[in-house]
Amino acid sequence: MEKDDTIDILIVEDNVHDAELALRALDKKNIQHKFLHLKDGVSALDYLFGTGEFKGRNTFNKPKVILLDLKMPKINGIEVLQQIKSSRITRNIPVVVLTSSKEITDVVKCYSLGANSYIVKPVDFELFSQAVVEIGVYWLHFNQPPI
Repeated sequence: MEKDDTIDILIVEDNVHDAELALRALDKKNIQHKFLHLKDGVSALDYLFGTGEFKGRNTFNKPKVILLDLKMPKINGIEVLQQIKSSRITRNIPVVVLTSSKEITDVVKCYSLGANSYIVKPVDFELFSQAVVEIGVYWLHFNQPPI
């Protein structure tokens, strides 16, 4: 990825299979947007803040939505969410938590940190695909982001 490329959906997911299913579902429904899949919280924060492997990236180019898993190596999703929502640079980026965790403490914590949505990943492939497509359609086509 070039330093100034703008993406529409940032998928932060350590499970490559889940990320590939999400991308395939969006592609199958002809949701023609730019996606970036990152496998851990460190890479996500580096991308968003233009540090580490993304040093020098134009951070004014923000994703339209972030799909964020919680259970990840290095830095977990709750910590990533906390850093996103506590920075004036990134706080307005919508974050959809897409996770397998049904723990009420995770749900409450994510909403208290500013998550825009919390979705438990359906186990069924078709339901998972449908959920991802509906997320994509809503955040990319219907949502009006702040300027």
